[in-house]
Amino acid sequence: MSASPAARMRWSVGTLHRAWYAACTSAQLTAKRPLGCTILEEPLVVFRGPGGAPVALADRCLHRNAKLSEGDVFDGCLGCPYHGWTYDCEGRLVNVPSESPEHRVREGKAVEAFPCREADGLVWVWLGDGPPDRDPLPMPWHHTDGWRTYYMTTDFENGVTNLVENFMDVPHTVFVHAHWFRNAKRRHGEATCRRTPDDVLITYMHQDDIGFADWALNPERLPLTHTDRFISPNVTRVDYTWGDRRSFIISSQITPISPFRSRVYTAIAFRFGLLTPLLEPFFRWYTRQVIAQDVVIMRNQGQNLQRHGEARFDATEADWVHRYIEDLREWREGGEQGPPPGVEERRIGFWI
Repeated sequence: MSASPAARMRWSVGTLHRAWYAACTSAQLTAKRPLGCTILEEPLVVFRGPGGAPVALADRCLHRNAKLSEGDVFDGCLGCPYHGWTYDCEGRLVNVPSESPEHRVREGKAVEAFPCREADGLVWVWLGDGPPDRDPLPMPWHHTDGWRTYYMTTDFENGVTNLVENFMDVPHTVFVHAHWFRNAKRRHGEATCRRTPDDVLITYMHQDDIGFADWALNPERLPLTHTDRFISPNVTRVDYTWGDRRSFIISSQITPISPFRSRVYTAIAFRFGLLTPLLEPFFRWYTRQVIAQDVVIMRNQGQNLQRHGEARFDATEADWVHRYIEDLREWREGGEQGPPPGVEERRIGFWI
């Protein structure tokens, strides 16, 4: 019996493998070609089996260890590019072209298969030991009337914890995204920060100003509600809502590849009444520019952390959100030893 995915990894993940991770978008996985991906240092191949359902297998042929992700899909099966050994949707070896009818080398042999599902425009893989004990987290407002949604896929040179903190961090926006997202105005801000064993929720109390949206998206000057949420172990959701009719939601599903490499599937959902379909081309361009700026600063931080080590950061009052995120991540990385971080809430202040 092969070792569990967690046991094979070169870095300690504790119970982080017991989660659904996005392997690709539905649009990326066609019926004609397999797709290779790596999650928690586990090389996987995903392809569409009979009826188009997604399949996830270990990306390694039993014969000579060639990558199955460079093979062919036919009749709901996957063929190795080296000698044509063929596997079905459960990973079972079903054909060896060079095998004589008498020997039947293939009987009882299989590559490791992983639970795989398709939902909300993503293909999800479960790496945990045993069957999944939960469903993939729904992506907000996917294919809902009155809303537009799209995905962006972005590679980052940093780990999940640091990316979560970046995606939920307001003070960095006036520097990394200056003139794009927020501008420094030395305005005092306040928020409540609440941690539970499963998530961290930040609710901002001040009236925010997010650049272009102040005049283009909110001409009626409706009050803005802004919340950031981390859903353990790897998802963030940022909500901007003006009144009860205008919303812009950014959900980030972070798939860990290795300690300092991650792939992020960013789901953008928005509604602005009659303007909704007209705004999509602009939002696709604009959000790509903003994420590209985060790619640069996350590479900056990641390279320095690899050089100097991941010592605990110095912090200000604004960094309580990061402490709460680190509490939940470190508990999972440590194998959930002892009680989980309990419910705690505090009010924080900062200047932007």
